[in-house]
Amino acid sequence: MITEKKLNPEEMIEQINPTLDLFKEIEKLKIEKNAIILAHYYQEPDIQDIADYIGDSLGLSQEAAKTNADVIVFAGVHFMAETAKILSPTKKVLLPDVKAGCSLADSCPPHLFKKFKEKYPDHLVITYVNCTAELKAMSDIVCTSSNAVQIVESLPKDQKIIFGPDKNLGAWVAKKTGRDLVLWNGACMVHEIFSREKITKLKSRHSEAKFIAHPECESSILEMADYIGSTSGLLKYCKENSATEFIVATESGIIHQMEKENPTKTFIPAPPNNNCACNDCSYMKLNTLEKLYLCLKNEFPAVEVPQNIINEARKPIERMLEISEKLGL
Repeated sequence: MITEKKLNPEEMIEQINPTLDLFKEIEKLKIEKNAIILAHYYQEPDIQDIADYIGDSLGLSQEAAKTNADVIVFAGVHFMAETAKILSPTKKVLLPDVKAGCSLADSCPPHLFKKFKEKYPDHLVITYVNCTAELKAMSDIVCTSSNAVQIVESLPKDQKIIFGPDKNLGAWVAKKTGRDLVLWNGACMVHEIFSREKITKLKSRHSEAKFIAHPECESSILEMADYIGSTSGLLKYCKENSATEFIVATESGIIHQMEKENPTKTFIPAPPNNNCACNDCSYMKLNTLEKLYLCLKNEFPAVEVPQNIINEARKPIERMLEISEKLGL
């Protein structure tokens, strides 16, 4: 649940003095309010540059759990801000744009997943972090794309498992682990739009380029990849690999960090099967520097999670963090 004041955000943005240095003003507000800005790799470059911490879902969860800040501004989407609130319930958690949702989280309504779960009473439930707080509360362990394989492998081989909500990530984990997972039929709209035909043509024009992909992509795309990994995994691969060109099949926001860390290398967004020639998550890109400034200044929209959901959802998240720490992830 997100609370917001009845004021049009666009009208508020128009009231910002155009000569205002937003970077300086945000830094001042961070000190004044003892605030921290956590940003996902898919955010626009300005937000990544002003953030105190940039990461994937695992890193962001770890940072939210240990921060000493009084205010957390989460530059991401609603399920990420909810996770921060679950891990730090006494802190104020803010989301720059109230409409920053997630197509994958929307693909798994909790009331329908509850019925799905009831069909497999002897199965343990692992849910990908890209889901609602209510869904986490129905889970045994939460995972991210950084640790999903290791978490499944940490369980006894005879343990029956439901994996949701991302069917593509789940299928990849099943293939990597050799486990028979029961998958919920959900997916991320950004990672499902890549065109195998267009990528094949692009690879022929850039024959030396490495093709890298996020495991939320469909299997037909993953089959072509030189490397498959989480956002942090993709970044590490680009830094350590000797190739100078990379075709990147994930949300385009990550390319900003890739270029910053590897200024002599070239990064090419994998083409989608539509005509926009971009791989932006429309939800992620709702957040802007102006909205972040207003969010921190006015301390809204604020994310609230009911206490009973916090109590239940915290358990599987903490189990994930414990397993990750034990495995050195």
